[in-house]
Amino acid sequence: MALKTLSTFLSPLSLPKHYTLSIFNPVSLNIYRKSTPLSCKSTHSHSPSQLPLSDTKLLSSEPEGTGAASPTRGDRFLERQQADEAAKLLIKEIKKTKKKTKKVLKVNTATACCYGCGAPLQTSEVDAPGYVDMGTYELKKKHHQLRTILCGRCRLLSHGHMITAVGGNGGYSGGKQFVSADELREKLSHLRHEKALIVKLVDIVDFNGSFLSRVRDLAGANPIILVVTKVDLLPKGTDFNCVGDWVVEAITKKKLNVLSVHLTSSKSLVGIAGVASEIQKEKKGRDVYILGSANVGKSAFISALLKMMAQRDPAAAAAQKYKPIQSAVPGTTLGPIQIDAFLGGGKLYDTPGVHLHHRQAAVVHSEDLPILAPQSRLRGQSFPVSSKNGMAGKFNSNGLNGFSIFWGGLVRIDVLKVLPETCLTFYGPKKLPIHAVPTHEADEFYKKELGVLLTPPTGKDRAGEWRGLETVQQLQINFEDAERTGVDHH
Repeated sequence: MALKTLSTFLSPLSLPKHYTLSIFNPVSLNIYRKSTPLSCKSTHSHSPSQLPLSDTKLLSSEPEGTGAASPTRGDRFLERQQADEAAKLLIKEIKKTKKKTKKVLKVNTATACCYGCGAPLQTSEVDAPGYVDMGTYELKKKHHQLRTILCGRCRLLSHGHMITAVGGNGGYSGGKQFVSADELREKLSHLRHEKALIVKLVDIVDFNGSFLSRVRDLAGANPIILVVTKVDLLPKGTDFNCVGDWVVEAITKKKLNVLSVHLTSSKSLVGIAGVASEIQKEKKGRDVYILGSANVGKSAFISALLKMMAQRDPAAAAAQKYKPIQSAVPGTTLGPIQIDAFLGGGKLYDTPGVHLHHRQAAVVHSEDLPILAPQSRLRGQSFPVSSKNGMAGKFNSNGLNGFSIFWGGLVRIDVLKVLPETCLTFYGPKKLPIHAVPTHEADEFYKKELGVLLTPPTGKDRAGEWRGLETVQQLQINFEDAERTGVDHH
């Protein structure tokens, strides 16, 4: 039975319940995972016959005595019955104690936090997240309005300042660090133990990089609504039914409890109504958590979702006044942000983005991050090109053979063997420049122009701290049809 795909751009993808879902990873990086055997210990309750030998013997041993002093069969039966009942009561008490110790840590809503980033409010460190001056804090506290406070860092982020706060294992090297990427991930660890509805966001521009391949470690067995964001950045003429089919194929092999798939744009509100409807249908009184990698567009999505829901839900309309801050800086959200968006019970939570060390955003300086974030529709840049860019004279009858193409300072492609008429087209941010040089000059060109022509990194000072192009992989693009374009999904 074929999977159901998008019938129209506005309608969600409904997946048959008997299909288990996963990510199809077209990236040529080979990720080797070794299966880990799990040993499970049974916690069956022990009946008296299953107690340790010494205990069983103690409970069933016959009392001493002979002759007229010896107990009758009835006395022995009653004693055994009393011992059995005592043992059952003891086991019951032990079970109650174990249940009490297994209480799950939930989101702490008692601590007052900034509504823009979720950081706990503090009055001591001016540059740190959550800072608010003492006078404002005391006034808001007096009037029970701490939930209406926006911290100083969020105010700067809302005006375009690039203030990073997350470092280490997927965090950033530039700027002052206040929290590690691992600490942010730990704040999501309670999710797998709760009964919740997960709305998982994936960036269509970086589908494989933003998918969170280990999402089950965070979401557990909770049902997932998969939302693909930023579809407004796809080139004009894109067939969204084909995109929907590809997304379904990409998640079919993972054992994820995915209810439906939606293609959305928080900017144009395309597909948002379908997500809002699905959330209301599947919420069933549970809390709803928005989950995704850093800078996938969670805060923008929540803003669009509240705007759509506000038309019918007064709670969502009121929540629009204090919504999470949107910023180009990955790691804007530093703690779970509770939003009272539903009249019918349950809360909406914006969560800290999961920082992934393999993404380009994790290795560039914070001030270079906006260059990597496309702001408008992606347009292809092709090689060889016409003479208007001065490139035509570089390529001879042998085409691209023997040339290296640099995509900023981030990517180098050595063309080993192609047909002379082959043309390569790159889709990426407009501000990421592309340069082509003969391969035998590539090493010297990179060393000389890194930070100058080849940006990011921007500037020679940052180029000195740059780790260079570390990963090498060989790629072969096959043409199945002479009339159709060969595609690389990496």
